[in-house]
Amino acid sequence: MREKVTHRVPKPQEPGREESVAFSRRVPDGDNLARDVCDACGFIDYVNPRIVVGSVVEHEGQFLMCRRSIEPRRGFWTLPAGFMEQGETTEDGAKREAREEANAEIVIRDLLAVYNIPRISQVQLMYRATLARPEFSAGEESLEVALFAWDDIPWQELAFPSVYWALTQYRSVKDKSAIAPFGNPEGENGNFFPAAPSAG
Repeated sequence: MREKVTHRVPKPQEPGREESVAFSRRVPDGDNLARDVCDACGFIDYVNPRIVVGSVVEHEGQFLMCRRSIEPRRGFWTLPAGFMEQGETTEDGAKREAREEANAEIVIRDLLAVYNIPRISQVQLMYRATLARPEFSAGEESLEVALFAWDDIPWQELAFPSVYWALTQYRSVKDKSAIAPFGNPEGENGNFFPAAPSAG
């Protein structure tokens, strides 16, 4: 007696599906928001916010910053941060971003802040960190990398509002061993740049 073999037909998002795929924008059963739904098999293409992880890295009173070599905001200064990859923790992601952007090994202290940027559907997790050793250089996504004293930070050339938030919030708890994570400054959603802080 021959064994019956059943072949599963690949879903539209899987390799091996050759026929054309069409999606319609509608509210799936059991949901309350419009989604892109495959007309052939009912697959729902959920689009969720992206998670960004990064760190404020301090070394002997100075802050590690990277000048971006990619868009958006090429040529502007930022903190080592970027999108999480699958299969990593947020801490591991922050360490990886420091290696990729600044060729730096860092030691994570604790979670500094969780920011919400609804306009671009991002959630950003920023950590307090230190350099494991005083070695760094520009990675592929950076034009240059440098340590800045507080008064020397290029405030008018920051890439994103959340860079400002993270730096100023970090400084406000710099000498505290344990902190409660910050969120967005009141009334801020990432659409506008704050004024540069006072020197000193």
